[in-house]
Amino acid sequence: MSDTKTFLITGVSTGLGRALARAALAADHRVVGTVRTAADARAFEALAGDAHARILDVTDHDAVGRVVAGTEHDLGPVDVVVANAGYGHDGLFEESSMDDLRRQFEVNVYGTVAVIKAVLPYMRERRSGRIIAVTSMGGLITMPGLSFYHGSKFAVEGILETLGKEVADFGIHVTAVEPGSFRTDWSGRSMVRAPRSIADYDELFEPLRARRVHGSGQQPGDPDKAAAAVLRIVAADRPPTRLLLGTDALRLVRAGRDAFERDMLAWAELSASTDFDDVSRSA
Repeated sequence: MSDTKTFLITGVSTGLGRALARAALAADHRVVGTVRTAADARAFEALAGDAHARILDVTDHDAVGRVVAGTEHDLGPVDVVVANAGYGHDGLFEESSMDDLRRQFEVNVYGTVAVIKAVLPYMRERRSGRIIAVTSMGGLITMPGLSFYHGSKFAVEGILETLGKEVADFGIHVTAVEPGSFRTDWSGRSMVRAPRSIADYDELFEPLRARRVHGSGQQPGDPDKAAAAVLRIVAADRPPTRLLLGTDALRLVRAGRDAFERDMLAWAELSASTDFDDVSRSA
């Protein structure tokens, strides 16, 4: 790929998507950014640089295909796709509905997959491309009250890791970007909160929900620095399969992996006991 690239970034109205779009434009890349409203489209195209807005709901899979095909036809090859659009569902498992789960997966999983599937045939034909999806440290570790959100991000993590192995021979690199807590509107406008109904969970959950609400705008992560980090992996010859962003993500994911390692070792004998005897003797 040349130094100047065409990016397709979903969800550029706010947050990390907006920061990444600005950084890419400042680096003289072309950016096609998806938004939800005409007002957001006008605001995005008013940014300095080669900015092109497309109104898109990523849950409309036919529309996703049309946007990608139109971009390829009108503006040229998409070199980098960043599936960023998504939202958080804040709610206890027992208090959240099946409709809540369905909506969470429709946007965070199916929307992400639809965007990547639409771009992939073009990249495969060209034998080049960068596929990036913004997941979360919550795709690797869990916290109470975010079960549906974690489920969606764990699903994307597994899909991306598998996809990366499938397309590696085509010159296509796949990276999951896993932010920690960043100063965006994730816990504000981009968060849906399930109503409370079961008092048994008050002691556990109320302080956590209050911390998420009142901590919005005080998170340690800088979206502009996150955008710079993503541009670095776009330029790398061998980008990572996963990129954690933020010291909190490093700390919490490391602690989660250590806990898994302890459990695995503590129960290794029981795990190994489930093979047929002849397999066990030959191991």
